[in-house]
Amino acid sequence: MQYIIMDLEWNNTYAKKADGYINEIIEIGAVKLDDELETVDTFSCIIRSQIGKKLRGSVKRLTHLTNDDISTGVPFTKAFSVFRKWVGTSETVVLTWGDGDIRVLIDNYKYLNGIRTIPFLSYYCDLQKYYQTKFKCDRSKQTGLLAAAQNLDIDPEVYIHHRALGDSMLTADIFKAMYDEPFFAANVIECNDDFYSKLLYKAKVIRNIDNPLVDKKRMEHICETCGRPCRQLTEWKFRGQFFRANFVCEQCSTTYAVGVRFRKMYDKVEYRKTVSVKEAEPITDNEEKGE
Repeated sequence: MQYIIMDLEWNNTYAKKADGYINEIIEIGAVKLDDELETVDTFSCIIRSQIGKKLRGSVKRLTHLTNDDISTGVPFTKAFSVFRKWVGTSETVVLTWGDGDIRVLIDNYKYLNGIRTIPFLSYYCDLQKYYQTKFKCDRSKQTGLLAAAQNLDIDPEVYIHHRALGDSMLTADIFKAMYDEPFFAANVIECNDDFYSKLLYKAKVIRNIDNPLVDKKRMEHICETCGRPCRQLTEWKFRGQFFRANFVCEQCSTTYAVGVRFRKMYDKVEYRKTVSVKEAEPITDNEEKGE
């Protein structure tokens, strides 16, 4: 068994053939580990842009890649053909931090090569999900790569951020630091038809608060200061994909703005909650005097 820790950089651009926007891959980086988790090799390649001709400003700032870089890179089909040979024929688990890169890779294969599956993908593990399950993190909030590294006493500053190879090397070291063979094995997925169906299912945000899939228990709020149940101040209103309402803790007088989102996934309902403390209303001179 070998492990391929992969990271992709991509640029959101308009795709005429699709009559919409697509995240076009502009760089691939990967680390190959053997069954002892020793680094065997690394892979890095800038991909020639075939859909968009210019990088977004935000992508330039994060990656420090230029339009010249993506105009002289390796075409997608050739780059991933070379990558597939680099992966080899050994039994392989591909790992990424979050499944976003896998979704983007599927879209690129479909758009540029006309195929709906990833040729070198037989077994897969979402390391972000693995981390959050192992450390019992709040599943409504996604743990970032840097936060995970710091939690595991890995110095993220020694890696090149927002470049595919640098991020894949950091991800590989996070994987090594938290590897637990039986727990990891339970989180490896076979990439069969069901895998692609789940991954490509278009999640639907639930907008009706009376929908039976809305778990009302999730819409309660506990004070983050004293741990007591809060009282709801306002009715729920749907705005920006979230149901939103204000709550107050009558014990410590803290007021919270709470947002709750429910998304219907392929085989479950995904829940996310946001919380912020509302600033206390300023007291006027008249209020202080009791007028």
